[in-house]
Amino acid sequence: MGVDGTMTTRTSSKNPAEARHGRTDPGLTAVMGERRQLINLAYRLLGSLADAEDVVQETYARWYAMPPRRREAIESPGAWLTKVSGRLCLDLLRSARARRERYVGEWVPEPLPDRTEWVGGRSGGASADPADRVTLDESVAMAFLVVLESMRPAERVAFILHDVFRYPFAEVAEVVGRTPAACRQLASSARRRVHASRGMATPKAGQADIVREFKEAWEAKDVRALVALLDPDATAVGDGGGLVRAALHPVEGGTRIAYGLVEILDTAASDMTFLERTVNGQPGLVAQQDGVTVSVLAFDVVGDRIKRIWAVRNPHKLRPWTT
Repeated sequence: MGVDGTMTTRTSSKNPAEARHGRTDPGLTAVMGERRQLINLAYRLLGSLADAEDVVQETYARWYAMPPRRREAIESPGAWLTKVSGRLCLDLLRSARARRERYVGEWVPEPLPDRTEWVGGRSGGASADPADRVTLDESVAMAFLVVLESMRPAERVAFILHDVFRYPFAEVAEVVGRTPAACRQLASSARRRVHASRGMATPKAGQADIVREFKEAWEAKDVRALVALLDPDATAVGDGGGLVRAALHPVEGGTRIAYGLVEILDTAASDMTFLERTVNGQPGLVAQQDGVTVSVLAFDVVGDRIKRIWAVRNPHKLRPWTT
């Protein structure tokens, strides 16, 4: 897995602990070398780290359920594991639509912290091995994941496998269960959706400045400053999952959002602290009360204004931020 999110079909490298009688154990090689990039793939497909981990666990359960001779006959364990994970994700995506209809309020993809903060609690520490993290590139940005949510399951899988992970359509077809030509059309349709959703690119440093100004204005309860930072047609989406208080529908309009943000502070049971953190590879905020993370906010900054805000409050989705 490279830092650009690209994954190629390969067999993991051998190390001495993996050798048995001078031969590489393909099962152990797969476990040691492929798990992290399978997590990378499944998270992008599902928008949930918890579901991604479940898919990868089930993938390995199926790998070890095979007789040893059959495992040893598989030329590329990585390709086999990817195919199985992809199909499991496709099945989950198809069933997710019914589950989302029963979800209380708006459903937002699970926010992903920067790996250095996630593991060691230290922002800006030594950079982790790219293979040891869900690579934080554009393909895990919250705005990107939200666009993926609007796609049909097969469209999403074909697009992610081909455009993000660079799999040829012949291999994508084996996962999706359609012809390579059909998969090409699916990916093309998804690509058009992604391009249509993009606004004017704002450098990450500029995004961080705007998010910082937003934080300071919110802390000061400065409605006028908040309105100036929000696009007039901005949208704020909250996800409480029916477990904590959150707006059941998107709040539209910069002025309405600004007054709503101030009301949150006015009615909070205790003081709220805002921390600047990387959320899905982009500048974001973490809200804490009494040292406990109660909300993670991701932003879509277009030009010099905030166009969209996603506030995840569902405690199940905040697990990576609290452990």
